[in-house]
Amino acid sequence: MDEAIHMKKYIGADIGGTSIKLGIVDEHGRVECRREINYPKDPDINVLTELICGIRAFMEELKISPDDISGIGVSAAGCINSVDGCVADNGGNIPNWSRMEVCRPLREEFGVPASFANDGNCAVMGEFWNGAAKGYTDVVGVILGTGIGGGIITGGRLLEGSRGFAGEVGHFPIHAGGTHCNCGLDGCYERYASTSALTNYASRNNESWSSGRRFFEAVSAGDEDACRILDSWTDEIAYGIAGLVHVFDPQLILVGGGVSGQKDLLMEPLRKKVLSMIMPDFADGLEFKAASLGNNAGLTGAVYYLLSRENASDRL
Repeated sequence: MDEAIHMKKYIGADIGGTSIKLGIVDEHGRVECRREINYPKDPDINVLTELICGIRAFMEELKISPDDISGIGVSAAGCINSVDGCVADNGGNIPNWSRMEVCRPLREEFGVPASFANDGNCAVMGEFWNGAAKGYTDVVGVILGTGIGGGIITGGRLLEGSRGFAGEVGHFPIHAGGTHCNCGLDGCYERYASTSALTNYASRNNESWSSGRRFFEAVSAGDEDACRILDSWTDEIAYGIAGLVHVFDPQLILVGGGVSGQKDLLMEPLRKKVLSMIMPDFADGLEFKAASLGNNAGLTGAVYYLLSRENASDRL
């Protein structure tokens, strides 16, 4: 009998500031097909409506019904209350997102289980399930992008805190009295170590370096100013990771985001800096890897988060 016929299928959704990524994910974490839905930067847009309509259109395109799927896992930017299935007050850069309820409307619309979690947590869970962090039990994930996302796996389980807010590594302060952050605090990690922090600083030295690609081309060419800026930025990333290592004692540091592909220019210097900043016992055996799932990490991890919630309920 063909195993694929009885394989459970899930819909994974990853909501960003201007688009929603959708995929069919099987029970082993394989993404069977994927679509991306763009929505306009409109202050009046309802992203939940875009999500529901997008899922419905995706299912129609694939000629499947809610009876053919076993659940929907949603990943999104912003501060997500995964216990209540809604967005907290700090909804990030997604329009009309704060305090939005997500799980209940999805369950009512499609009649299947639904879960909702932060995109950094989901990205790390996707890598833990079927990516670069597979086989590890203790992982600190840092996702370098416009901001900084993250997720912590400890003892083989996602560290969520009491409401699902844990893992907001971009918003722990590393500079007393530092630069004001969009979250309302000062000195947040992402104000110094995100890719936007890098390009903002680099473009003040050279306007063409507002493009990350152009900046790294200058570094590769040996431009002294570009190399100095990269070295300073890598220091900021390393300080934050060193603190996380001392708190969580991981086996693996997982670095995500497009810049993690810069092995020689970023990953290897970052590894050396972190190891030089931490106590020797914490450095013993500590590994560094770049994330491997790319744009599929969030939607894959959203499905794994759903499965983890269901398995936890079964154990109660």
